[in-house]
Amino acid sequence: MERDHTSKIVGMVWGLLILNTLGSAGAKTIIPLPRSLIQMVTMGALVAAFALALTVNLRLRIRASAFLFLLTLLLALSVISSANLESGFGALFRCARLALFVGTLWLLSRWWDGDLAFVRHHIRMYLAVLGSVAAGLVASPGAALPDLYGGRLVGALWPLTPPQIGQYAAVIIGLTVLLVLGRRTDRTSAVVVIVPSLVLLALTHTRTATLGLLIGLALAIGSLVLTSAAARRFFTWAVLCATVAAVGFGSLLQTWFLRGQSQENFSSLTGRAKVWSALLAAPRTTSEHLFGVGLGDKSFGGLPIDNSWLAVYNEQGVVGVSLVAAIIIVLGGVALLRPPSLSRACAIFLISYCAIASYTEAGLGDASPYLLHLAVAASLLAAPASATPLSTPVAPRRRVPRWAQRSEMS
Repeated sequence: MERDHTSKIVGMVWGLLILNTLGSAGAKTIIPLPRSLIQMVTMGALVAAFALALTVNLRLRIRASAFLFLLTLLLALSVISSANLESGFGALFRCARLALFVGTLWLLSRWWDGDLAFVRHHIRMYLAVLGSVAAGLVASPGAALPDLYGGRLVGALWPLTPPQIGQYAAVIIGLTVLLVLGRRTDRTSAVVVIVPSLVLLALTHTRTATLGLLIGLALAIGSLVLTSAAARRFFTWAVLCATVAAVGFGSLLQTWFLRGQSQENFSSLTGRAKVWSALLAAPRTTSEHLFGVGLGDKSFGGLPIDNSWLAVYNEQGVVGVSLVAAIIIVLGGVALLRPPSLSRACAIFLISYCAIASYTEAGLGDASPYLLHLAVAASLLAAPASATPLSTPVAPRRRVPRWAQRSEMS
């Protein structure tokens, strides 16, 4: 009973972390929400997550991992780069937020033992977020599909952008497919998750999320092919369906993929390449080159950077890029060394998705959904906890009377 109660609290903590990373900037909502109110809610969620995690782990029992160690080094680097206030006092506020975020992950690491508990928490919470998106679409289709975003789906109840919605949909689709292949969920529940999420993903017209889903699933299922007949059947049918779709619906898929953009706009990644070139060409001091200018809003010259590696380079320098690369490499290397299993496949999917999305999305250097995806992967790759408790109480020694000692000696 106590274990179930603790599991529920851990799930609540995970949900609060997800709420914190939803952000406060996005489309106009049906009911206008002041940005200050949204920021208050998201920061309050993070403080509540840390407090709840502390209540269920008062003895501060943690499981050390290379992922959390590297993340802590990234936090220390962020504080160093933000200390000169080149990015303003907001940089120190973001450092405090990252510190609470990393601290909460350390407290939750006690329950990282290679099982699928955090995968289920991840799916449930993001499914609830997508439920709010679907509710906004039903309540006000005009607000959910605004012309400002080219008719792409946005959050009409909470300010979510199309890339955010596409990311959440792609991640839970991939994880649910893997759970079905591993026979850890029934097909009815899987259909309830996958079908609506696919519809929302299609309405966002998000290319990065779609490619991340397809490539990530291919790699994850490929890791199961030698040990799972279900994975082999799914892989075969997926290849067959993809071939038929490419031949029969090639022009339709191309139209969806281009989103009505010109060839020049598409080749420059919707203008991202111009921002990237300007960022790389900007003069920097040796300190800025090594440690960056401090945590900011992932923009340069007033325009979003939309690349995790360049955003980290701008804010945390070359050292920060090295730490983020080490996180991806370490998690990927551990996943490759693990024997084939469903947990390993889910981890491979999440790691590969984050690596692919990092090219056109920022977030690997700060508290974000991408770090939560990698945290789930780290929990899946952790070695199972020992069956013995962390601290075994020593039984008190029974005193033996002297007359009994004499009788034993005789």
